This record gives sequence, C-alpha cells and structure tokens, in this order.
Amino acid sequence: MNIAVVDGQGGGIGRAIVEKVKKAFPQFNVIALGTNAVATGQMLKAGADEGATGENAIVHNMNHVDVVMGVIGILNANSMMGELTPAMATAIGGSHTYKILLPINRCHIHVVSVEEKPLGGHIDNALRALKDYCDTL
Repeated sequence: MNIAVVDGQGGGIGRAIVEKVKKAFPQFNVIALGTNAVATGQMLKAGADEGATGENAIVHNMNHVDVVMGVIGILNANSMMGELTPAMATAIGGSHTYKILLPINRCHIHVVSVEEKPLGGHIDNALRALKDYCDTL
C-alpha cells in the first residue's frame, strides 16, 4: 500500500501524520509530498520512506499512490498561502486515489458539523479511516 502525505509551509501537520501512520502501519510505503523542501524534509525526518517536492512531484504521484492524506485545504487551489498551486489541487481532487482529509479550518475553508479537537485527535480519526479502507480491499 502506497500512502502519500501532502503538506506545505513548515510541514508540521504532515510530520505528525507520517509519524502516526508509520507507527500504526509500518508495512505501508509512505511518500512525503511537500509543496516545499522544508515540508518534505520534516516528513522524511518523521519516517516517510520516500519524499519529493513541488508541483510536478505532487501531480505525478497522484496516479501512483493508493491513498492520499493531508488537510482538506489540499483540494483548494492557492491554499497554504499560495504554496498549493491550482495544478496540485486539480491533480489531488481529480485523482481516483482514496483521500483521507483532516478537517482543519484554515485556508479559508470552514467545515461545519465537525467536532473541534486537537490535531492528534483528527490524525487518530484519519488512521481509523485508513484501517477501515484497507479492510475493504
């Protein structure tokens, strides 16, 4: 199973996702896809198996992974203060890859009817969703 984690800016959320995915599913190949080198580096330090940076890396890999994880803003062109390009958002949103997204209310997106909780709680929910998805395969 190939899992892509997409993050930008400082890479802190991606780093936290990678750490928990690798701990819960060490057999999965985790690919860090950063909008910048800092984000990619943070995810690699957290244990990602591979990493790549930039628009082409994200666009290309959407057709080569089984699951993509990140914040909901990765579907929104120009999110992350403009780091997530329209091409990246289109590739992620248009991909048939299964998407597990954290409902972080940033990037001018506010998801309603979602329980407010710390980032770790959202990542734990994402891991349960990943396990449920894998159980259906």
